[in-house]
Amino acid sequence: MGGNYTQPRFILLGITDTPWVQAPLFVLFLLIYIVTLVGNIGLMVLVWVAPSLHTPMYFFLTHFSLADVCYSTVISPKMLTDLLLGDKTISWLGCVTQFHLFALFVTAECHLLAVMAYDRHVAICHPLSYVLVVSPRACWQLVAWCYLVASLSALLYTGCTFRGSFCGPNHVDHFFCDASPVLRLACSDTRGCEAAIFTLAAANGLGTSVVILLSYGRILHAVVGTSSAPSRARAFRTCASHLASVAVFYGSLFFMYLQPASQHGSQDKVASVLYTVVSPMLNPFIYSLRNREVKAALGRGRRRVLNFCWQQRGAACGIRESWNGLGWRGP
Repeated sequence: MGGNYTQPRFILLGITDTPWVQAPLFVLFLLIYIVTLVGNIGLMVLVWVAPSLHTPMYFFLTHFSLADVCYSTVISPKMLTDLLLGDKTISWLGCVTQFHLFALFVTAECHLLAVMAYDRHVAICHPLSYVLVVSPRACWQLVAWCYLVASLSALLYTGCTFRGSFCGPNHVDHFFCDASPVLRLACSDTRGCEAAIFTLAAANGLGTSVVILLSYGRILHAVVGTSSAPSRARAFRTCASHLASVAVFYGSLFFMYLQPASQHGSQDKVASVLYTVVSPMLNPFIYSLRNREVKAALGRGRRRVLNFCWQQRGAACGIRESWNGLGWRGP
């Protein structure tokens, strides 16, 4: 990134400039961010402490939740600060860092979605070879591949976005530093950078979405041919909820990155809210908290916590009675 950076900082225009709307939006997005953190971090902790969830599916889900937490945290705190305090400035380095981390974790999530779909395809369509195909070593290799591709892609995205000269207006018409609104501020020709970003986004987005659609298509075909009516209905509901989440995530991403920068408008902010704010909040409920294994692990964890609390209470009562027998009277 060897551009001529004459602007020391950018100004994010945010979701809206209407003063009376900013306070309700702050409360709404703060609640969504808290639910996102609690849901995703809670899922990661549950998988870590529950031996019954030490399976490839939940291994991938923990990394999926980690990506949700990371890219939501890259965006939401700055957005909330802007809504609350009104100071919407961001340094050039801060803008570069925010966009780079966002691109890294969003791209990683795309590939993790494809890996999760492939994992379910092997488990349902090839159950006898599942243990060999999705071995612990294969799990780590697949996750490492996701992060490697995401890291390289993020470097290219960031280089293409910030390599130009920024010598004019510094108002970014967005609530975070994204490629299209930043490229509109460049003084130099950005057509080559736009083409590179479009090509890379298409390769990552379309490639992973094809894997997802093919995997779920094979799953539905296998379920229809071999299962009973209740099993088919349950599988259809599960696949429908997963595909609905994928459709929201990929639809908003395609809308943002698979069109020329000149065609972007105010609708970009709505699409961005869907995949940066709403989708990370919904994913734990769609992909895990509806599963029987997770519900059972939550039940066991709740009983374990309650038993521990009762034991501690009993121990405290026993100590108090011992002191009372020795003639000590507490408060």
